[in-house]
Amino acid sequence: MAYAPLPALVHPRQELISCLSFDTVSDVLWSGSASGSVTAHYPTNVRGVTYPATTKGHPVTRLVASEKDVKAVTESGLGSWAKGGMNKWYHNSSQLLSTFCDHPSTANAVILAANGPDASEFVMLNTATGAEIRKVASPPMVNHLRASHSLLISAAADGYIRMHDFRTSNKRDSGVAQNTAFAHSGGIQGLEISGNQIFTCGWGFRQSRPHPDPLVKVYDIRSLKPLPPIPFAQGPAHVSVHPRKSSSLVITSAEGLVNIVDLSNPVSGQEYQQLPIASYISSVAFSPTGAYIAFGDADGYIHMLTSAPVEEEDRVPWNGSEGTPAPWPSAPPPLPEIQWTDSTPLNSVGMPYYSEPLLSSSAILNTRSTYLPPPAKVPEQVLQSMKTIDFVGYASLPRELRGRRNVAPKEPAPKDEGRFRSKAKRASDPDEAVVSPVSSGFIRPEIPRKWRQTDIKYSKFGIEDFDFAFYNQTRYSGLETHIPNCYTNAIIQALFFTQAMRAHAKSHITTSCRIEHCLLCELGFLSRMLEDASGTNCQASNFCKVVARKSQATVLGLVDHGIDGSSPDYGTMIQQFNRFVLEEMAVEGNAPVNPIIVPTLSIAEQLNPPSPVTQMYGIQSETIIECGYCHAVTKRSNMTHAIDLVYPPRKPLPNEASQSQPSNFSELLSASLSRNTSYKATCLSCKQVATFASHRIIRRDALPPLLSISASAFSEDSIRLWMDTKAHGATKRFLGTTASVQGHSDTVEDSELPEIMYELRAMVFEFSPAALLAVSGTEHEPVTRSPWYLFNDFVVQNISEEEALNFPSAWKDVINQLDFTGLPCTLDPGILGHQYSVAQRTDWLSLKQSYLKPEERPTPGTVVSIDAEFVALQKEETEYRSDGTKKVLRPSLLTLARVSVLRGGGPLSGRPFIDDYIHTTDTIVDYLTEYSGISFGDLDPQMSRHALVPLKVVYKKLRLLVDLGCIFVGHGLSKDFRIINLFVPPHQILDTVDLYFIKERSRRLSLRFLTWYILKEGIQAVTHDSIEDARAALLLYQKYQEYEEEGRFDEVLEEIYREGKKVNFKPPVDESAKPTSAIIPGPSSALTNIQLAMQMNILRNLSPTAGFMPTFGFNQMQMAAQNQSSRPSFFSPNGMGGVGGGGGQGSGLYDPSFGQYSPQRQQQQQQQQQWNPYMGDGSNPNAGSPSRGPRR
Repeated sequence: MAYAPLPALVHPRQELISCLSFDTVSDVLWSGSASGSVTAHYPTNVRGVTYPATTKGHPVTRLVASEKDVKAVTESGLGSWAKGGMNKWYHNSSQLLSTFCDHPSTANAVILAANGPDASEFVMLNTATGAEIRKVASPPMVNHLRASHSLLISAAADGYIRMHDFRTSNKRDSGVAQNTAFAHSGGIQGLEISGNQIFTCGWGFRQSRPHPDPLVKVYDIRSLKPLPPIPFAQGPAHVSVHPRKSSSLVITSAEGLVNIVDLSNPVSGQEYQQLPIASYISSVAFSPTGAYIAFGDADGYIHMLTSAPVEEEDRVPWNGSEGTPAPWPSAPPPLPEIQWTDSTPLNSVGMPYYSEPLLSSSAILNTRSTYLPPPAKVPEQVLQSMKTIDFVGYASLPRELRGRRNVAPKEPAPKDEGRFRSKAKRASDPDEAVVSPVSSGFIRPEIPRKWRQTDIKYSKFGIEDFDFAFYNQTRYSGLETHIPNCYTNAIIQALFFTQAMRAHAKSHITTSCRIEHCLLCELGFLSRMLEDASGTNCQASNFCKVVARKSQATVLGLVDHGIDGSSPDYGTMIQQFNRFVLEEMAVEGNAPVNPIIVPTLSIAEQLNPPSPVTQMYGIQSETIIECGYCHAVTKRSNMTHAIDLVYPPRKPLPNEASQSQPSNFSELLSASLSRNTSYKATCLSCKQVATFASHRIIRRDALPPLLSISASAFSEDSIRLWMDTKAHGATKRFLGTTASVQGHSDTVEDSELPEIMYELRAMVFEFSPAALLAVSGTEHEPVTRSPWYLFNDFVVQNISEEEALNFPSAWKDVINQLDFTGLPCTLDPGILGHQYSVAQRTDWLSLKQSYLKPEERPTPGTVVSIDAEFVALQKEETEYRSDGTKKVLRPSLLTLARVSVLRGGGPLSGRPFIDDYIHTTDTIVDYLTEYSGISFGDLDPQMSRHALVPLKVVYKKLRLLVDLGCIFVGHGLSKDFRIINLFVPPHQILDTVDLYFIKERSRRLSLRFLTWYILKEGIQAVTHDSIEDARAALLLYQKYQEYEEEGRFDEVLEEIYREGKKVNFKPPVDESAKPTSAIIPGPSSALTNIQLAMQMNILRNLSPTAGFMPTFGFNQMQMAAQNQSSRPSFFSPNGMGGVGGGGGQGSGLYDPSFGQYSPQRQQQQQQQQQWNPYMGDGSNPNAGSPSRGPRR
């Protein structure tokens, strides 16, 4: 039957209705409000009983009306009230409570979700007394709970739904999910269960912003496998299941659109209703019979839909029957009537009588306490100027006291930790300046300063003004934190300081890797940058972008979206990321023929060597499972790149032998490698429920030279194991600098085998909130200095070995020789001589670059001019204070869109040999066309007519120019190289911003002004062009050389500043519009300079617009074996496919997803010389030949 609207009910206080619940035995509807009150509503809209569910003003998040009571939960507690308003019991909690539901397998019990800053848990309470029964660990940010089939289904703000079974055991960690499914990337907003189906609605992301997910996700409760979703284009905000018809589902949007869906007939069995609301829907509830649906909104109205008769004489009660009469509050006695006249005294208004003295008349309040500060004295300046009129003193407030009156004292705020280069004052002690001290009353005082999290601050000059050198005075570079997925910084540093992994990554970038988004390539580029930087801060922006491009990383929840208010479990994310990145790099670095890096490989492995990462980290194990009833044995082989530590339980299970606690890390590691476990299951051989015993066998020759270990210390018992202990006055350390393990052998008893020693090289820790720290053992350190360094993102300090390995208290929560000389170590210069594009409509005739010929390849000292253009992926977020000042909360996020590199000398000086547009899959929020010259379609492979290439191809070209020792000339190169994420040694940079600069003037000159004044030409009249800007910078550098040779540069520079001040350092409008004849040199044809500039504009307008890493929460450990060696080099496979043909027909065939060309061109490509754009081919005799397309 169709639903019809009823008159709306009104909340007595007209507050937001946060939750609703129909009474099961009375004709009453209960509502919870945003102020924390619970109210009874009746069909006649008569005001019912109202009582507070909390005294702290927190909103009621869930409300359940049962036969005997009403239960309501707020952030501060859960309580039970009689239906007349009398409280039965109340459970207070120091943690934030979100929701509750009935226990799925225990009668008279409820399960309460409690979320705390350190840990989250499920609290089980007795419904009769409110007494606490048990606590178990729970996932973080749980906001929905439902019970079904003896299982508890939870939904959390991280977008996961989880299934819990509390019948398994009584251990504290029994709340761990038995099965999980990722439903909504932005969090779950609604959860309902009907039979064997789970329905969810929530949030997703569009253009990096939260957006309602237009699908109601459906899952099978038996396996949590997804079923076909239910589309709802308006964005579902609430989902409800009909209590009598399990196939009927009600989906409601925040705007009040109601869709009633019949799941058995989803095509035609739908009904729509639009509620007359002025705000948004905040809660939905079904009556016990399903005849009524209530919708609460933010204005305090409760809208009703009914499928029952609407006539008064045929009205059906809300609960379906007469039931128990609704409780009514006692009526207050009537007030006496007063005949009010002009002469009626005010004391005729009744006041309550008191039989005891009031507190206000107490003598205690009139006595000054010795513990309170005396009242502030009136300043002497005020008393001297005071005039008394009618016993009242008047005085003007002196200027020096203005702004300081009536200011209530407040808690001391943390000092600004930022240090900026634009500020002259500096702290003298770097140890004290690493992190600003904060009042011990508001920060856990036991955490040393250097271990705390440090945030990047932004001044009016942007992030470039932040003084990173103030926080790092070592020769090792740190990584910045203002980019997404920067929680991976610690793992990146650990991989970098693992010499074998670093050598493999650096070698990989010289091979013909065809994977566009390759983590191993990005680690190689980042390793080169960290080596060259030598203490200068770097950022892993390209690496973190590639992490977000990996679909498996998204499925595993390793992408940090940076949603405000969310608190991801970084401890778990770091450990999962460590395993993910090793397995991903093992696949990416696997070549058709791999070199033998570890000389101890077996004969079979030497014939077909695994990938280098597998040789370094891979552990081949065999798990033996034996049935305790029929003794049937099953063997399973497994390859893993990371080991999870397994801790013995404090209390053994029944029929299980007690296990001794490990006394040091070596014992714990050995036990985790063998992994002896037991469990109950049905045997496939004897068909009996039996106890199975399993243990893992790792052969001695299968132990890798490097161990990557996840500490997995989540429980209190496991954390306690890492803490230092004192015995007989001495401190006993659980973790040492070495660890020994024994491998398995078929010929010698395990006890007689010599131990294999591993050396501790790196550790990763995790702190709350999200302060990730890495400690790495470095190489070639002086004897007088500790080899241990603390990497707190961009804060780097040398620390002692004792500080690195000790675990004095709970603040520090834990979470060799290989021969790589045969690996390729240089990039092929041939990549600079090939034209290539992924755009299908590239107009080769209009391209401006002429690629380098073999005789033009750069040598050390070769001058090139460079300029880059960028587009915005995220706009700047600012905060304006009440005093008018502006604070940058998050800077704009830019990405490279175009880069141009010009010859700096020779007969073709000023001609570009690189002019590449960069293809990106990110959502561009602003093309910045006025400043970049990039417009819509320029970066789209389907529309662009430019040379469009992946970012990795451009990065390889620039990396090659740096390695060849080129001198880069440009204007404002520091910011360009920073966004490109490329470190160029300072001696290879000639920046015209610094050449034409007088430090005492504190003003840097723009490229446009310098070009207008010195070169007498105008640029950037309408928009920017990277070739034009790079050529202008090159000509300015040549002018600088001329002035220096003549010995009058200082005189010219003074004149520039003097004349520039007259025009405010801006060229006149009429002058800036002149054609750039001095900037664009004439070609070899008969065209004039002006004609060439016009032709270029026309063509442009044709375009359609060591790891041993314990972690806490813990993170990773890596260990490097001693006395290991390796040999040969990589086999570099031939590159694939060339970009031949003319007239733009050879560029649109490359598919960057697969690194190959379309089938229709395979026959033609076989007739051409193959070349890989990611690699280059210096041996190709056809490089730069006309057969590869026309050149300018």
